[in-house]
Amino acid sequence: MAKIIGITGGIASGKSTVTNYLRQKGYQVIDADQVVHELQAKGGKLYQALVSWLGSAILNEAGELERPKLSQLIFSSQENLAKSSQLQNDIIRQELANRRDQLAKTEETFFMDIPLLFEQDYADWFDEVWLVDVSKGTQLERLMARNNLSQEEAQQRIAAQLSLAEKRQRAEIVIDNNGALSATLKQVQAFLDKERR
Repeated sequence: MAKIIGITGGIASGKSTVTNYLRQKGYQVIDADQVVHELQAKGGKLYQALVSWLGSAILNEAGELERPKLSQLIFSSQENLAKSSQLQNDIIRQELANRRDQLAKTEETFFMDIPLLFEQDYADWFDEVWLVDVSKGTQLERLMARNNLSQEEAQQRIAAQLSLAEKRQRAEIVIDNNGALSATLKQVQAFLDKERR
C-alpha cells in the first residue's frame, strides 16, 4: 500500500519551496496547479468548459486562456467563484484521481500538492496532511510581490481560501515557513526521516 501525503497551505505560503525539495530528494509530487494548467491548455477539458461558459472574451489572440482576465472574472463575484468551482472541480478531481492511482502502483510514498485540499474535501485521500504555514503579514507581502497585486486584491484572494488558522487545526504536520529557507527545509527533512523509520 502506497503512503500518500497531501501538501497544502495558503496562497503564497511557500508550497513550491517544499515540493521542489521533495523532488530533489527523489519523491514524486503530483502538483494540482500543474494539472489544472494542463487541463486549461488549448483544447484541454477545462479550456473547453471555461470557453463554453465565459465565451471567447477570456482568450488571447493565440486562442489560449488569458489567465489574468480569467482570474479577474472568476474572483469578481461570489456567484462566478461558485460556478467556476463547480464547473472545474469534477474535471480536476477525476484527473487527480487517475494520476494518484497510477503512482500508487509504483511508489512507496508520494505527495500531492493541493492548495485547496481542505476546501475541496480531499483530506480523506491522504494518510497524512502537511501544511506549509506562514503568518498573515508574510503571506500578504509575498502574494503582493509575487503576483504584482494591490493589498486589496491580495486580501481578496486570501479571503477566498480557508484561513491558515483553520488549516492548522486539521493538518497532521505543520511546517513553519516564516524564517530562513534553510530552517524550512530542515523541518521537511526531519519529517522525511521520520517517514523512513
